[in-house]
Amino acid sequence: MNLPNKLTLSRIALTFVFLAFLFSKGLLFRYLALLTFIIASLTDFYDGRIARRDNLVTDFGRLMDPIADKILVLAAFLAFVELHIIPAWMVVLIIIREFVITGVRMLAASKGVVLSADKSGKHKTASQMVAILSILSYLTIRDTGRFLQETKGLVQFWGLGIENFFDLVIVILMVITVAFTLSSGIFYLWANRGVVFNAKAD
Repeated sequence: MNLPNKLTLSRIALTFVFLAFLFSKGLLFRYLALLTFIIASLTDFYDGRIARRDNLVTDFGRLMDPIADKILVLAAFLAFVELHIIPAWMVVLIIIREFVITGVRMLAASKGVVLSADKSGKHKTASQMVAILSILSYLTIRDTGRFLQETKGLVQFWGLGIENFFDLVIVILMVITVAFTLSSGIFYLWANRGVVFNAKAD
């Protein structure tokens, strides 16, 4: 197995490490969850970059790279729902989109065609990564503020007003992310309409 594919599979393994840190109690684990997600995100950048640079692109990589992305992203969003950070309906829409696109990929694979992610899909993933990193940064800052309030008495560092403001920012960011996710799915279905409708695309 080549290095890009190993990086792709490591992203799946890092997903479970990230979740373990995220649901652990303590400020240190918040920072570790953020760091782990950053590392996992970097594997998404470097696996494709190395594969193209060293001519190591494989069908396995084309298939598994977007799957690894979905596992990491959906795990993070579902965790945020569990933590009451974002509303469940947003994640449901994202999951529906991913299931539909995965179904198209499986249909194509059954016909001997490997559909790789297009540019809109990559941009969608990037927007989701940014949203997740923003939420993780918010959680880390929030918990740091609460910790300093409780231990150092620094009441001015964090307050309900600031928290409500960031809660609103997160909702707006997620609305944009969901819109980007759904639109990229529509573009992908249209680009691969030959597979979807069992006919050659124009």
